[in-house]
Amino acid sequence: MITLILLGALALCVLVQLWFVLFRFLPLSKHQDPEPDVQRPVSVIVAAHDELENLVELLPQLLDQDYPEFEVLLVNDRSEDDTEFYTFELERQFPNFRVVTIKKTPDYLNPKKYALALGIRAAKYEHLLFTDADCRPCSKNWIQKMQSGYSTGAEVVLGYAPYAQLKGFLNRLIRYETLLTGIQYLSQANRGRAYMGVGRNLSYTKACFFKNKGFASHIKQMGGDDDLFVRDAARNSKVSVVIDKEAQTLSVPKNNYREWVVQKRRHLSVGGQYKAADRRRIGVFVVSNILFYLLFVILVVSNSHFAILSVLVIVRYLAVFPVYLAVARRLDDEIPLLLMPVLDVVYFVNYLFLGISVLLYKKFRWK
Repeated sequence: MITLILLGALALCVLVQLWFVLFRFLPLSKHQDPEPDVQRPVSVIVAAHDELENLVELLPQLLDQDYPEFEVLLVNDRSEDDTEFYTFELERQFPNFRVVTIKKTPDYLNPKKYALALGIRAAKYEHLLFTDADCRPCSKNWIQKMQSGYSTGAEVVLGYAPYAQLKGFLNRLIRYETLLTGIQYLSQANRGRAYMGVGRNLSYTKACFFKNKGFASHIKQMGGDDDLFVRDAARNSKVSVVIDKEAQTLSVPKNNYREWVVQKRRHLSVGGQYKAADRRRIGVFVVSNILFYLLFVILVVSNSHFAILSVLVIVRYLAVFPVYLAVARRLDDEIPLLLMPVLDVVYFVNYLFLGISVLLYKKFRWK
């Protein structure tokens, strides 16, 4: 009797995942980016703290964008390296490059949000485009492609920001996690129900920022300058999605597990601030996957109803992984098929670990 209940629970997990992949995720694989209408002037904003090594690579690529009218605005956030000297020379060479320097952040404000808010206030143009110092645009048409999202009448444009492909299992896990996260938030935005975005590749208007009172609703929260702002903006502003490869930014991944865990803890800690409906949806998706693997192990150990168990596992794998691959191809993000079952197990086990650790570890810091 208990075994049949466990099989029923496993079947329910599979049905839940089939519903997600077929009705929520699969349409993203056929998404077509909006056609550009006019080329709006753009302010590209980067907030950086002691990021000289990254800025030496990033800033020339930003300044070399193929776009008629734009500025690059660097917010030098309390840097103690040679960022000031390097950017001084760039300001002399490029009239469309400017620097806002922060010497001290008010004690009651989140440093990164304060830096971004100052950058937004100082921006010359209405349309803003954000990335991080450790990111690189995937093409010289990055600005142009991202701005095409405004042709739909949107005030917020969400982009995709994968991580660079390097050697090692951790890199593959980070990239798999980024893909699944991207599938979820881009699929929801594609359905007109955006709940988050990533600051590595995000655009919105000044009017949208001030209409939603900037970061006021979460100013003391360590994270959320991207996802919580999108959460607020989506309530009264249209959000569009741009995912073509040329519209993406490529990010430098963490190279050790501990640093990555700290980063993911910070991100997960913000998830509790999402709207209740979004928390429930994410929770159902994650829990159905975690329970699938837990129930699978229990049923294998009990060594009963192996034929039914095999059918459920095969159905799940033949439905879920092809959809993930279809979306990955649309995003031009390479995920190895043969390694996906292993990555999937490790990802959801790690998610369970991170979720528990977030409850136990509450202190997070922006550099």
